[in-house]
Amino acid sequence: MMETRHPWRALVVLLVGQSVVLLDTTVVNVAIPNMIASLHASIDAILWVTNGYVLVYAALIITGGRLGDIYGQRRLYLTGLAVFVVASAFCGAAQNPGQLIAARVMQGIGAALLTPQSLAIIVHIFPVDRRPAALSVWGAVAGMAGAVGPTVGGLLVAALDWRWIFYVNLPIGIGAFCLSLAWLPTAKSSGKTQPLDLVGTALVTSGLLLISYGLIEGEPHHWGRVWGPITIPMMFVAGAIVLGLFVLYERGRQERGPLLPFEILQDRNFRLMSVAVAALPWAFGALLFLTLFHLQLGLGMSARDAGLTMAVAPLVSGLVAMRSGRLIDRYGGKRMLLVGFGLLALGIAAVAVAVRPGGGWWHLLPGLVIVGFGMGVGGSPAAIIAMHNIAATVRGAASGVFNMTRLSGTLLGGAAVGALLQVRLDAAGIHPDVLQAGIVQAELRQGFTESLQLTYLMPIAALVAGILLTLGVRPYEQVEVATVVAVPATDRGGTQ
Repeated sequence: MMETRHPWRALVVLLVGQSVVLLDTTVVNVAIPNMIASLHASIDAILWVTNGYVLVYAALIITGGRLGDIYGQRRLYLTGLAVFVVASAFCGAAQNPGQLIAARVMQGIGAALLTPQSLAIIVHIFPVDRRPAALSVWGAVAGMAGAVGPTVGGLLVAALDWRWIFYVNLPIGIGAFCLSLAWLPTAKSSGKTQPLDLVGTALVTSGLLLISYGLIEGEPHHWGRVWGPITIPMMFVAGAIVLGLFVLYERGRQERGPLLPFEILQDRNFRLMSVAVAALPWAFGALLFLTLFHLQLGLGMSARDAGLTMAVAPLVSGLVAMRSGRLIDRYGGKRMLLVGFGLLALGIAAVAVAVRPGGGWWHLLPGLVIVGFGMGVGGSPAAIIAMHNIAATVRGAASGVFNMTRLSGTLLGGAAVGALLQVRLDAAGIHPDVLQAGIVQAELRQGFTESLQLTYLMPIAALVAGILLTLGVRPYEQVEVATVVAVPATDRGGTQ
């Protein structure tokens, strides 16, 4: 168990480390043209600068969470942060695409080690009555970090150079590491040590790699052949089979230090929230992708100005989230999550209506403000509900699973939205060579915006699915008795 007299100081350093990791999932996108010119790279090679990071991040995050349970969350957080900072230096110094991709893979390893620990440590150090406020701040910062990536990247590239989107991590990361040494509490040792489940690690990593690779490379390969006889559907099937073998193997290892303790899956609320949470990054990632498409290709805005326009949503989200902890205390996590999902869906619908030929960027602002309210209200309740009944000995593993599905929402959303948009653009007679011109020709803008508007329905559908899952959440006192972990009477009913 962790003890600290200053949990809010510990939360600050956790948020700093978490922010730079999440920022790097989106900050690279606006720098791609500069990277291509500087490194004399192909578009496919530079796309793997983004994809290599996300692929390794997603594949190793469950393992990172379990390592925290075995060797201590503080130790793994510091290790992950150190790896990430060193890798950032290598990214900035890269002289060719291969070096940059390798450094991004190294960043992904650091991120996978760090991310699960932050949520697990927060649950450890904050008592139940103060946890909603802490997790509200955590959710707000996590949501903002990825959302402002294009804005930060655009400003850094315009003012300095693409290398500074990585170099900026060095002073921030080093400062966070030093403060973490001073402020993060050390867990009391239980006297028990467990070896890492190597077979389980190999199986789950392989399965997630196959599925993540298929999602990332599906659209570029038109969901067909990747190389030789290997196709994207074959990779999905192989990944599903390997994950099935992982579950079977873990079933027989529950008494011998499993990578995935099944006790976390026995909690109904954790199961529901671990799936529902994927709707949030899916929806916002789709909104970001589609709206930036409209601003840059439809309205002809620069990457910097488009990024600044999109910054409205995360800024509103941050302001709202600071007060959402009190709302969760008063009305319960379940109600606030439903409100968050509903507002986010409403905001995306308003943006979709505002995307039209002849419209201006200011027409998008009402929808983006509503999206910001939805993100601010709905950013943290899923984590509060999911982690409430999880035992301290498996919180790292639970955090790894929760964050993995959250990250999967980003991958699934990007792949699905990209595929649907391509289908709609093809139907409208708009082909990739038209988009490469930098702005859609006037005679094609009607078909372009209609394609975007129809594609906005997909993230709205994902949010409706999240609402349906959230309706199944049970009040704490009705959760299966076998999974309840000493819930104080004053906190019961918090998910209602």
